[in-house]
Amino acid sequence: MNTTFADYAAQQEARESTEATILKYTHFLCEALKHNYVDSAIRGHQQYADKSVEFSVDYNYHMQKIAELKTGECPVDFTIDTKRKYHKIVFADGGGQKSVHAFIDIKTGDILKAATWNNPAKDVRYNLLDDEQREWIYENADYSGGYLYK
Repeated sequence: MNTTFADYAAQQEARESTEATILKYTHFLCEALKHNYVDSAIRGHQQYADKSVEFSVDYNYHMQKIAELKTGECPVDFTIDTKRKYHKIVFADGGGQKSVHAFIDIKTGDILKAATWNNPAKDVRYNLLDDEQREWIYENADYSGGYLYK
């Protein structure tokens, strides 16, 4: 059961292709999470604006924030910090605070909830290479990570 160099090279190309696909899907997940944050923030500001008296300071503040969010000004960001084994999705709020949202296994596409800043929890939650799971995640992922709790 010896592997030839040609076989090894072909397998390496396939591994690199899978890893690039997982990274692409991880970027899409970050965009879905940011989009979810914007939608949630707009809903929250709209609720407060609806409770405020029109043209009050509170009303104007919330309407201004809604306008900023709709034009793409978002105070939070989701970034990918790639380590040896995992892509770490990091949530950065507008005040400079950061937290780990999730870990993505570079080789398998498994999504794991964060246990600590540097380590994932043991149980696999979803897999980005599974088309059905990936589409569900993009539609249902919430920026606060509730979809990672089973």
